[in-house]
Amino acid sequence: MTKKRARELGIPLTGITGKNNAITDVCGIEVGYSTVIYGTPDDYTGPGSAFARTGVTAILPRGKQHSAVFVGRHDLNGNGELTGTHWLDDSGLMHGPVLITNTNSVGIVRDTTSKWMIDNHFYFPYVNNGQPVDGVGYFYPVVGETWDGLLNDINGFHIKPEHALEALNNAHAGAIAEGNVGGGTGMICHDFKGGTGTASRIVSTEAGEFTLGVLVQANHGMRDTFQICGIPLKDEFGPETMPVINTFAPKPGTGSIIVILATDAPLLPWQLSKLTKRVPIGIGLLGAYGDNGSGDIFLAFSTANENAYSLGISKIDMLSDEIIDPLYIATVEAVEEAVLNALCAAETMEGRDHNLVQALPQDQLLAILKKYGKIK
Repeated sequence: MTKKRARELGIPLTGITGKNNAITDVCGIEVGYSTVIYGTPDDYTGPGSAFARTGVTAILPRGKQHSAVFVGRHDLNGNGELTGTHWLDDSGLMHGPVLITNTNSVGIVRDTTSKWMIDNHFYFPYVNNGQPVDGVGYFYPVVGETWDGLLNDINGFHIKPEHALEALNNAHAGAIAEGNVGGGTGMICHDFKGGTGTASRIVSTEAGEFTLGVLVQANHGMRDTFQICGIPLKDEFGPETMPVINTFAPKPGTGSIIVILATDAPLLPWQLSKLTKRVPIGIGLLGAYGDNGSGDIFLAFSTANENAYSLGISKIDMLSDEIIDPLYIATVEAVEEAVLNALCAAETMEGRDHNLVQALPQDQLLAILKKYGKIK
């Protein structure tokens, strides 16, 4: 059957989505990918083989123009990496794009992003005696990761500068791909093929209507606790859908999820941090609990307040905490749907050592939902 996104498949989901049901529904945001797939499983003979199943995802908060956005973050479980966080926490500002890749490629992606920002003047220059100094500025690229070592030759370090540049330069608005793309290429979710997923919500508040978008790199969870619409799925899918791992099998639950939230609502850093603290509810609805071996790392930014950063006084708008609850609800809804979209879009993949991870079988899932009366 033709692959469908979660909502198109008929999974009952709440909330009103944006046009593309994607993070790019937040005006100005662009997303780009570099998907690195080459070689056959027989080509993998050890680290450095001519074999890869990995990639890079880039999120540009205001497209290809330098800017600063208010930012907040939260870690549910910190067994992972997100660079630049000390300054995010202290300043409440993010000065560049967000990239996501595999665990061993954070360094090359970060360094390449730094060069891209310099080459494209994608930063605020250092000011000395009231004058900007050309070529001098400080910024800390934000790069997150999840581990794709069961399907990818992760110790072969196959991500190169050109892949990070491809993701940055190809970033665009509108509809974006999901599943086995970008940084999500080699990822596994609840023992099915996982990867990149996205969703959005249109949010009505007393101050007006806003958009909230989510992008996830889903490499987390285990089959034993996986559920959809409250239906425990541990015994609903047959053993033939379980991963075939011919190398070591990590402890169940070992994995990670990176969640990037974006909104055009005028939120300040502490409010954005409060948004990210609602992300665990969304992933928890599907049966993920932030296991000890998992890196569950969440970041949120607001594209409102274009003058968030200045050298003097910035006059900014702020949505009252008293009317922010609809954004909390939208966060939970969109995170759940983004993970489901990653699962629905992903394709079965055979990786290193002939490790095989099956895609979520949509026809079987529909039958299960019908069995429990969730759909007709």
